[in-house]
Amino acid sequence: MKDFGLKKLYYSISEVSKLTGLEQYILRYWETEFDQLKPAKNRAGNRIYTNKDIKLIIKIKELLREEKYTIEGAKKILLEGGSIPTKVVSEPKIREEAAISKTKEHVTKEPSLKEDLEEIKGFLLSLQQQLK
Repeated sequence: MKDFGLKKLYYSISEVSKLTGLEQYILRYWETEFDQLKPAKNRAGNRIYTNKDIKLIIKIKELLREEKYTIEGAKKILLEGGSIPTKVVSEPKIREEAAISKTKEHVTKEPSLKEDLEEIKGFLLSLQQQLK
């Protein structure tokens, strides 16, 4: 895990991908599913994530991958107030949590392409229903 050294106000999608151990396309997909996850964009149109966004991503990842909630179940948990931990988590702590989470994935089970495709399938089905 790369240590970015400086605390930053904003992180690029590639940095967030490395910090959280999630592919960039998953981060973009989750933005469409979770209303709370709306990173700002810079003048060039690139996503810029805050520490709050990263904490939310880690929470979503925990709900979906570790606690095995569906996307709808995770949305419900987040709407009921489980969106972001109330304690202040420093940026190095986020890196530590992401590293631990990534290590757990390698030890237990790497998220499969099948799981990722199931998430995308759910999104496409909901999109299809909205278009009807």
